[in-house]
Amino acid sequence: MELARYIDHTALKAETTKDQITTLCAEALEYKFASVCVNPTWVKYAAEQLKSDDDVKVCTVIGFPLGANTPEVKAFETKDAIANGADEVDMVINIAALKDADYDLVERDIRAVVEAANGTLVKVIFETCMLTKEKIKKAAELSVKAGADFVKTSTGFSTGGATVEDIRLMRETVGPDIGVKASGGVRDFEGAKAMIDAGATRIGASAGIAIVTGGRSDSDY
Repeated sequence: MELARYIDHTALKAETTKDQITTLCAEALEYKFASVCVNPTWVKYAAEQLKSDDDVKVCTVIGFPLGANTPEVKAFETKDAIANGADEVDMVINIAALKDADYDLVERDIRAVVEAANGTLVKVIFETCMLTKEKIKKAAELSVKAGADFVKTSTGFSTGGATVEDIRLMRETVGPDIGVKASGGVRDFEGAKAMIDAGATRIGASAGIAIVTGGRSDSDY
């Protein structure tokens, strides 16, 4: 298993500095991670740092971390991020709308980003720790219906992260052709392998180096 190619090497804390982004990108190039995942303010800089290697992508986040922006704002964020060099976007759904069973709004929210992305890969973050199993399943169904490429567990900024049980449920719901990303609390090789065995095709983690080298990190994301 080439584990590094599963990992979105992540730095999303508000206090992340330019030097830290430089290091993140250098590490991604060294270990051949799938991407770096950075806040939108760092997309252009990360793209410049990674321009020598087409295999390491720039991933960013949309409507992050609350998901409470309007679909129109998320669409604008998406277009701006792609214009700055983002290869992938991870959007947070309208969690309250999902809990209220306003499924038309949830689908419109996701679809707005998918359409704005215009072919750029879109991952949809559910924040599974806030949801029942039924709502996780519904969010997955709506993501597929709206044309997303991936479903994703967590922002890493709430009360919990990915679980094997939730990954298995998401995989069963979306089928074999949609990506599933486990993020939040994946800290070591064993944890990452368990997620992959359950159906994950991408791991979001700031502990990427520890994961691929057999160590362990205490990071929440």
